[in-house]
Order: sequence, then structure tokens, then C-alpha cells
Amino acid sequence: MGLLLLLTSVLLSSYFHSGRVVAEQRLFKIKDITLSIEPAPDVTRDTNVTLRCKAFVSSSGLEALSREYRIYKDGNTIYSKNTSTSEDLLYPLSEARVSNSGKYKCKISIEQEDMTSGAEKLTVAGLSKPLLHINKVKELLIVAVLEILPKSKIYEGDKLDIFCSVKNNLRSSESINLYLSQGSQLLSSGYSTVNHSMIALAKDTGEFECRLEMGNVRKFDTMAVSVTELFSVPTLTMYPAEVFQREYMTLNCTSESSASERLGRDELTYTLDPTESPLISKVNGVFSVKALLYDFNYTCVAKAKEIVKRSETLTVRPKVAVSAPKISVVGRVVIGQSFKILCQSDFGSLPINYTLLWGYDQLNITTVKERFQQALFTVTIRKSDEISKYMCEARNGQREAPLSKRLNATVIVPLTNPILTVLPHLPEISEGDHLYLICGVNGTPPVTFKWYRVGNKHPLYTITTYMNNTNYRVSALSKEHSGKYYCEAINHANIVVRSDLVTIEVRLALWKKGLIGGFCLLALSALVVVVVLCFKSKRGKREAAAELSVKPSRPKSDDSLTVNLTHDTEVYNAATGAAPLYDGTEGRVTNGARDSVASLPVDISNRSSYMRVEGAAVSVWSERRPEEANDEESSMVSNEPDVEYTEVVHPRPLDPARVPPKKGTDTVYSELQNSPHGATDHHEYGSVEYAELNSEPPGTNHFAPEVHHQELPVD
Repeated sequence: MGLLLLLTSVLLSSYFHSGRVVAEQRLFKIKDITLSIEPAPDVTRDTNVTLRCKAFVSSSGLEALSREYRIYKDGNTIYSKNTSTSEDLLYPLSEARVSNSGKYKCKISIEQEDMTSGAEKLTVAGLSKPLLHINKVKELLIVAVLEILPKSKIYEGDKLDIFCSVKNNLRSSESINLYLSQGSQLLSSGYSTVNHSMIALAKDTGEFECRLEMGNVRKFDTMAVSVTELFSVPTLTMYPAEVFQREYMTLNCTSESSASERLGRDELTYTLDPTESPLISKVNGVFSVKALLYDFNYTCVAKAKEIVKRSETLTVRPKVAVSAPKISVVGRVVIGQSFKILCQSDFGSLPINYTLLWGYDQLNITTVKERFQQALFTVTIRKSDEISKYMCEARNGQREAPLSKRLNATVIVPLTNPILTVLPHLPEISEGDHLYLICGVNGTPPVTFKWYRVGNKHPLYTITTYMNNTNYRVSALSKEHSGKYYCEAINHANIVVRSDLVTIEVRLALWKKGLIGGFCLLALSALVVVVVLCFKSKRGKREAAAELSVKPSRPKSDDSLTVNLTHDTEVYNAATGAAPLYDGTEGRVTNGARDSVASLPVDISNRSSYMRVEGAAVSVWSERRPEEANDEESSMVSNEPDVEYTEVVHPRPLDPARVPPKKGTDTVYSELQNSPHGATDHHEYGSVEYAELNSEPPGTNHFAPEVHHQELPVD
């Protein structure tokens, strides 16, 4: 039985104890609740009105209290809301109407405790002004009393004793509740007396309240407490203001003020939190720290007489030393055109000052303050070798500023001196040839070449090459390819250059020229042949006319012709075909016999004789005088010794006793070659090359008489 009682008592004790813990954890007090109408209780129609419900609640725990708000109009609930925040409840009445006029109240409920505000009346214009009548109420003598010790000047660290009690308690049957609070914090509660003790801090400066509630009666007593700081909250600073990784910095921790009358110099100590950081402290509150490679937070802790105050957190962000910048160009570098140079470091803390250098002379400075900002410089060069003189320098606060390498970039030289060359050379271009139009320029490749023919809008050929010259081939030329040509070229400088016009005249092919020449020669030959034939035809006609017009010459007789012969003269008998003999002495030549007289009677009846005598001193003809010769014939002069032809026609028959009779008409041609002009008429020697007498008998007799000064008399 005793064991059962013991167990029961333990359970009850545990129950009450746990309930007390829960009650202590949820200790709170609704101090007051008010309702206000904004902007005013009396408004005109269509005014936006807001009902503000404000509750004053004290609690001892850190947990949020669940609150229920209700808004009443003329005793009816028009709005409710559950919330765990301590913010005011706002209920809007948009564009208020006359129907919104009425009395409004606000009620708050926390767990089992609730409180309702006083009524507030909203009047919308158009309604009569209400009158409020209040009956007098007799005030109770019971009061709440608040007492705080010590009553004199309070310093931080002092112990505060606070008492909240009831005075003039009439021992009413109604229970009395007391609440002790500081601002919104509920310190303690009870029924008849409430006590609270604490260590005074500077933050405790403020107003304390003792509140009494008995039914609908609420009374309170307040007291303001001022706590003097023993020392101020410390501040933490660093020097220098900017530090680079792995560099030493100095952190200073100090309180600006302290109560020297209550606190000794050595009683206030400073420490740096976290303590595991590498620290060197030679003076209280001064620390030498080596910057880390990353951001780090430091806090200063000041402590005296069990009062601990912490400074605000100081974040140290070690700067990263800027790396050697890289220099490059944006886009293309063209001589004579502006371009941009970019200076950029791979890493380094901002801001970074970039300086563009020409050689070692400073040209310009650009500061990069944002992460994606670029340091760009605009420059222009006139020569290709100027590009390598640019460098840039980067600095972000460190002692040394690294330099970049010299700028290395391709420089584009604009194209100049476009020349169009033709192969083969212009005068030699013929049909069927392969024509090469070679376009060359000065400048930086790659180059795009285009060939044009005047009159065509579109290029004949386009090519891009890494050489400064190239060609366009036209195969198997024809006359249609004649015309004016030019070429254009462009490179990355985007400046088009054009060559001069070249006029191309395609000549005929060689085989065509040969064919035409052959035809011309053939035509000319035919013309010459025709002319010659015509000339010979005309001459033959003249010779025939001359034969008919010649009369016989008879110096001594009509029947004979006397010819003086010199030595070596051969005379052919035209009648017999036998050559007379000549023995080298003067004499008459007869047929087959020698005579002292060289005379030969010649029958010229119906005959013609041609005789050629060389070495004769004088050429004698019986035809006609030279002045009677035809002009055309006389104009033909030869460098040969003078040769004359004599044709003698005689109709009379020869003496039958001397010349044998002969039928028909014979023609005797005589060719006499005169000696050069100026020679004497007689020579000691002479020769007759030949004497041909044409006759019907074919036989011919030869003999060689020697004649010196001979004459051939004509009978």
C-alpha cells in the first residue's frame, strides 16, 4: 500500500512539474489591444478607409505565439485571421460607402486568453453626428506597485532586483493577476507579488512595467531605468584598408568609451574571434595577422566584470595581385585606320589600372572597376613596324606593376599599284591563242581578284589567293574577245583598287593570213600572166606589121648583098647549106672555093637572113634607120654589146647561075655584135661566130676562111 502511494505521488509530481514547465515555456500576457480608423473616423464617400488592430503582448519564450484576430461591426463578425506575427492587423474598406458606417471592434485570442478593443465608430458623410453618453463609474482603490533596486546610478554589471506587487487589496473574491514586463518582453507573472533579478546591461535601458488585472479592471505602474555602460561595444578595424594575399595586416580592437570610475585599465581585455587564426598580439587589442588566400571574417570580443560585448563582424577580402597583362588587338590592324588594343590580366582584384605604353612612354590609362569591363585603347599606326612598340602595364595597388609583352599582330597593308599585264604581248595576240590576264598588286594577302570587261556588270572571274598576283586565262581567242579589260583587287583593308584599262585587239590567225596571202599571190600571178600575154600579143602584132612595112635594101644590085667580113667570119649558104671556106687572106669567098676577093652574092629573093658577126668593127643593117624604130622597142636597153636584128625581104628571084633555085620563102637572121664604142673601124683580126641560113635542105657545110678587111658586095 505504501508503495502504491509513493508511485502515485511521483506521477502526480511529474505531471505537475511537466505542466509547470510547459506553462513557463508559454508564459505570455495580452497587455492591450486598440482599434484605429485611418485616415479618420469621419470620411466622405469613396474614401479608402483602413481599420488597424494593434495588440500589445508580452511573452517570456522565444517561440512565436499563434494569434487569432476578429473584427466586428455592430456586434457581427466581418473578418477573422490567424497569424503568428506581432504585426498590426489591417482591414481595408475600399471606397467607403454609407453602408460602411457603424461601430467597429477588434478582438485578439491567444490560446485561452483573449482581449477586445474599445469600439470605434466610422461615419461616412451623409449621416448625422452621433452622441455618446457615458455613465460615471467608481474607481477601485487597488493599484499595482513597481520597485527597482538599486535606486541610484546603475552600471553595467550591477544586479537589478525588480518587484511587482498589489496595493490596497480589498481581498475581493475576484482573483488578481500580476505581470512584470520590459518593453515587449514579459519578465515574470504571478498573483499577488512578482519578483525578477538580472544583471544590468546597457541594452536594458528602458521602461519596466508592473500590470494588474482583476476581472475587467486593469491597472499598471511603470518605471524608466538608465544603465550606464561599463565600456562601449568594441569596433574592429584593419590597416591597411586593402591587403593582398599572404601579406601582413594589422587589426585594431578597441572600445571608444569606458566607465573609468568603475573599471580599471587592465580589467578590460580584447580577443579576436576566431582564435585559431594565426595572430601576433603585442598590445592589448592590436593584432598582426597574415592575410589568407580567401575571404575571412573576424570579430573583436571585449570583456570586463563578466560583461562581454562583441564588435560587428569585419570581413577581410585579401586582394589578388594582378597578373602580367596580355596585350592583343580587337579586329584587324590596317595601316592608316584606327583600331583597338585590349589589355587584360587573367586574374587580379578590381579595380585595375591599365596603362598603354609606346616604348616606355605613357599614352593613356583605363581603369577597370567591374568584372566584365575591358581596357580598350584606340590607336593608329602609319608603318608596319610600329605595332611592336606597344606594351601595357597593370596595377591594382601592389608595389610592382607587371608589364605585358610587346604587341605582336598582323598588320594589313592596303592594296596599291594594281597592274594588269597581258601575255602574250598585245601586238602578238591572234585568234586561237591562250590569253593570260595577270593582275598584280602591292599589299597584304589574302587578296580577292576580279576581272572585268568593259560593258559587263558582273566579273568574268573571281579568286581569293594568298599571293599578290594571279591570272585569268582565256582559251582559244576569237575576234569576239576583243575589247577593254581591267581588274579589281581587295584585301582585309576593305579598300578596292582598280587597274588601268587594257585594250585587246585579237588579230587573224597565221593560217588565215597565209591563206589570204596565197590567194593574193595567186591573183597577182594570174594578173601578171594576163599582162604578159597581152604584152606579147601586142608585140607580135607590131612585129608582124613591121615585117610588112620593111622594104628591100639594094646598095648596088637588087639581087645581092655585099658584106665586109673580117677574119674568122663564117658564112652559111642559105641555098646549099654549105659553109664557104676562108683561108685567112683576103679574097672572094665562094661555095667550096677560095678567092682573093671575099665577096658573096646572096640571093635574097623571098628570103630572110639572120647573121651574127662578133669582133666586127661596124655593124651594118639593111633594114631601117634606128630613128625609125618603135619607141617601145628602143626603150629596152641592155648592158650586153649592141645586137641588131635585120630582116630582109626581096621579091626578086636570085640569079640562077649563082644561087641554086629554091622554092618558098626563106628568112635569114643576122646577128651582129658591135665592138665597144670608141673602137677603130678595122681590126687585124675578126671572127664570125655563126651564119645560119635557113633553107629546106638540112645539110650544112663548114669552112673557115681567114678575112682581114673584106666586103661582101651585093650585085
